[in-house]
Amino acid sequence: MAPSLLGGFTKSLAMTVLSEIGDKTFFAAAILAMRHPRKLVLAGCLTALTVMTALSACLGWAAPNLISRKWTHHVTTLLFFGFGIWSLWEGFKEDGDSEELAEVEAELDAAFKSNKGESKNKSKANEDTKKQQRPFLMQFFSPIFIKAFSITFFGEWGDKSQIATIGLAADENPFGVVLGGIIAQALCTTAAVLGGKSLASQISEKMVELSSGVLFLLFGIMSLLSGPEGEL
Repeated sequence: MAPSLLGGFTKSLAMTVLSEIGDKTFFAAAILAMRHPRKLVLAGCLTALTVMTALSACLGWAAPNLISRKWTHHVTTLLFFGFGIWSLWEGFKEDGDSEELAEVEAELDAAFKSNKGESKNKSKANEDTKKQQRPFLMQFFSPIFIKAFSITFFGEWGDKSQIATIGLAADENPFGVVLGGIIAQALCTTAAVLGGKSLASQISEKMVELSSGVLFLLFGIMSLLSGPEGEL
């Protein structure tokens, strides 16, 4: 039986929301939105996450064509259990302080300080004038858009959520995985951009990690109980 679109969609939606809330890219979007126009930050982050989700799903979809579906199913099951245990471990050892937020903020502060000399001589009035003169579409190729895109894209590369998306797309309907992932990324990134640092600092990383761990273990059990063809 072929994997269902709804199954891939719901699993991807739930997994991505819990993986991305409190993630480095979530905090980066929140901090960038405090210092730059929100629409550019949101556009850059969402573009990067959409591209990453599509690439990951394509890799997962191609996997069964390179090796047997039976093996990709077993690997996916092991990934779910592995990420579940990893997330629970991270949750239990979390002391409650947002270390990841502090780390991302320190990295971005260093980047902002390095560019401070260049931007110091530009007044806000000049910036507003340039922004009005620049065509609307060209704003999305501005340094702010590129910065948001690159920070998000390379921050997600090799991340737990990316690897899990690849595994999920190998075992579920890839179109459902892409759709669920993009919607979840849009929700999380919009919340980060609109809520800003105040929202990010109030998130309990411990609860997010524990919830993610339980969800990954649940997916692992479901995958273990079902065969490579998805039948329970």
